[in-house]
Amino acid sequence: AVLEKQSYILLSRSDVESLMCLDPANASLQNSFGQLDNDIPDAGIEVEIELSDLLLDMCPIKQENLIHDDQKLILLASLSDSLEYLADSVERLGESFISPSTISENKSDIHQSHHTRTTSAIPKSLASLANEYRRLATDCVRVLRLEMQLETIYHMQEMTKREYVEDQDAEDPDDFIISLTTQIARRDEEMAPYIAESKRNYVFGGISSVAANASIKALALMKSINLLGVQQICRNSIALEQALAAIPSIDSEAVQQRLDRVRTFYELLNLPFESLLGFIAEQEYIFSAKEYLSILKVNVPGREIPMDAERRISQILSH
Repeated sequence: AVLEKQSYILLSRSDVESLMCLDPANASLQNSFGQLDNDIPDAGIEVEIELSDLLLDMCPIKQENLIHDDQKLILLASLSDSLEYLADSVERLGESFISPSTISENKSDIHQSHHTRTTSAIPKSLASLANEYRRLATDCVRVLRLEMQLETIYHMQEMTKREYVEDQDAEDPDDFIISLTTQIARRDEEMAPYIAESKRNYVFGGISSVAANASIKALALMKSINLLGVQQICRNSIALEQALAAIPSIDSEAVQQRLDRVRTFYELLNLPFESLLGFIAEQEYIFSAKEYLSILKVNVPGREIPMDAERRISQILSH
């Protein structure tokens, strides 16, 4: 299902694997209850951005490099579930070899933490087999997460191919967003019988950070954008947010936080230059210097930008 596909090749890279292990979302793979910590530390957001930058550097993503067959994705989800079951079964088998004295020694530990795994007490060969099954189960879910992130980039790269100078206010999101949100809903529904909610959250939870990063980077590649174009991009991000929020157990607060950032960024294009300076002075760290400067470089009909605009923004950011 996955050999020679981009997501699988990426997972075998040490830089990608180490970033995925550092990602706060990784905690949901070890959490039996699927309860996620909504308070993602700043370091976690940095890891998220670094990983999405790495994926975006691979643009353009070609369809033939994606696992486009939904059946193969369902097989991966099912395989992950089966491997988890095997790992648990092997551990139970190993525990049946534990002597009564070992059981009484471990009873207090088990009582204190019912969900603590006791692989250290079971025969080494069985413990290593259980760990291997669990590692493979995790790899399946990581491939699914990467696949959904790459699929998101594949759709979002359409953004850089079109002009956002609109002559009328469209009611619907862009076609590539409709295509992406339809695919998210379908894949979530099809995978639901095979993987726990916490893992579905993991599989689809990386989409918002990649989509937000791709949307913000797209501005640097645009020549012009008008007020209706800004509204269209905001409408796209709302549609994506709603599609992700519909997934049970997803951290909708984190999704909103990431996609709100896109709307805030594009709405800065509507501000007169002096108001933009005021925003930067107050919210200096929301966006990078490069992102703030890309707001200046794009042509917005009717907006006046002074000759020394870059110098004045750089001055504020260097304080």
